[in-house]
Formats: sequence, structure tokens, C-alpha cells
Amino acid sequence: MKVLSLNFLTCAVKACKSSSDSYPLHPKDAELVQDDIEVNPELLINILPRIDWKALTTTATELGFPALPEQAPTAEELQADEQKLKDLHNLLMETQIMEGKLVCGHCGHEYAVREGIANFLLPSHLV
Repeated sequence: MKVLSLNFLTCAVKACKSSSDSYPLHPKDAELVQDDIEVNPELLINILPRIDWKALTTTATELGFPALPEQAPTAEELQADEQKLKDLHNLLMETQIMEGKLVCGHCGHEYAVREGIANFLLPSHLV
């Protein structure tokens, strides 16, 4: 599961739908793997407006990455700063959680991640 995917996931428990604490899910005991993917500046610039930057900074910090700036870089900043572009590409596209858990900040439910795939099936009492 790529770090980019975490930016779009929230807790599936019905009681968490109205809580802002259910997003983002927090990685726990995460085993990270780095994939070698060619940098695609156009892709990063196009997805940047769709990313919840605050959630990404939280996730990056919890995974042990250096602190991200408070504000998302603009497309012009990314085009002008190749290192910023590469760092963002590394975090979003190349970093993958292979094993571990994703934990809801509201209800504490843990979603297992095995072989890079998160299991979002809920037990019947939580549906």
C-alpha cells in the first residue's frame, strides 16, 4: 500500500463517519519498502491539489520521514526545485507499507496490512 493511498482512506466503522479523528488512519508497526519508480513530474503536479497536505504531514511524521513544510508546495515550486520533487515522489510513489496496521484515531480499530494490502473487512458488530 503506497503512502499516497493513505491520503484517501478513512475508517470504515459506521460510528466513525461523523468524526474528524477517523482520518487519516495512523500506521502502526509499519514495515516499509522502497520501490524504484521513475519520477513523473507531471503526475505529481497534477495530484498535488488533490492531496490533503495536513494528513500527509501527519502520515510522513508517523512513518519517520523528515518533517514536511506546513504548506504544500506549488506546482511552480516543484518545477523549480528538483530535490523537492524527488523527495515528494519518494514519499508518495516509492514508499510502500508492506506489513503492519492502520489505526483509526477515533475508535482505535486496527486494519491489518499484509503483503502491501490493507484488509478493510469489518467484523459484523462494527458494520
